[in-house]
Amino acid sequence: MKSSGSTKRASEMIDERIQELGDWRGKTLARVRKLIHEADSEIVEEWKWMGTPVFSHDGIVCTGETYKSVVKLTFAKGASLDDPSGLFNSSLDGNVRRAIDIREGEAIDEAALKDLIRAAVALNLEGKTAAKRKTPTKAAAMRKTSTKTAAKGKASTKIAPRRKTAAKGKKRAGPR
Repeated sequence: MKSSGSTKRASEMIDERIQELGDWRGKTLARVRKLIHEADSEIVEEWKWMGTPVFSHDGIVCTGETYKSVVKLTFAKGASLDDPSGLFNSSLDGNVRRAIDIREGEAIDEAALKDLIRAAVALNLEGKTAAKRKTPTKAAAMRKTSTKTAAKGKASTKIAPRRKTAAKGKKRAGPR
C-alpha cells in the first residue's frame, strides 16, 4: 500500500489496523503484538497477503488475523511445536499450521503464549542451521563424482544431460 507516494512500513500499517478496528479485536491484537515482542526482541513485523500482520524471525513465526468474532494467531509451523498449555484451539487437523482463536472477553495465558513464540523462533533458527549443513542430493553427488571420474579418463561412459520437460499445458512432440 502506498500513501502520498511513499511506502508505509509494516509496523505503521499494523498500528492503523489496530486503530481502524477500534474495539476488543484491536485491543487484543495490540496486546498479543506486545507479548510477541516481549518474547523475542528480534521479531520483525511484516504486512503480507493484502492486509495480514506477520511476525517473523528467520521465517514466519505467526500471523495476527482479525475476524468478526476472533483474533487468530496462526503459527506457520505450529504442528511441530509442543503446546503443553493447550493454547492451540484451531486448525488442529493440519500437518503444518496450528492456530489460537481468541474470542471477546477471553483471557490470554501470557506466559504460555511467550513460550510458544520462543519455541517457534527456535524452530525457525534450527531449520536455518540445518539448511546450511544440508548435503547435496544423491543424484547431484553422483553427477559430480561421474564428471570428475570421466575427466580423469577413468570412465568411458558419458553422462546424459538432464531431459527438459514440456511446458505446463503443452503437448510433447513424438511418441510417449
